[in-house]
Amino acid sequence: MPVLEPNPPQPHKKLLLLMVLILGVPALVAVVASFAAKMG
Repeated sequence: MPVLEPNPPQPHKKLLLLMVLILGVPALVAVVASFAAKMG
């Protein structure tokens, strides 16, 4: 019995997580930067 399956049942889940990170991190940085600019 292999420990890791050669074909995972949900490969798109990892892609979706990667996409959220790629889009979410710059958005978070932009929110923090705009908040910092408002504070002075």
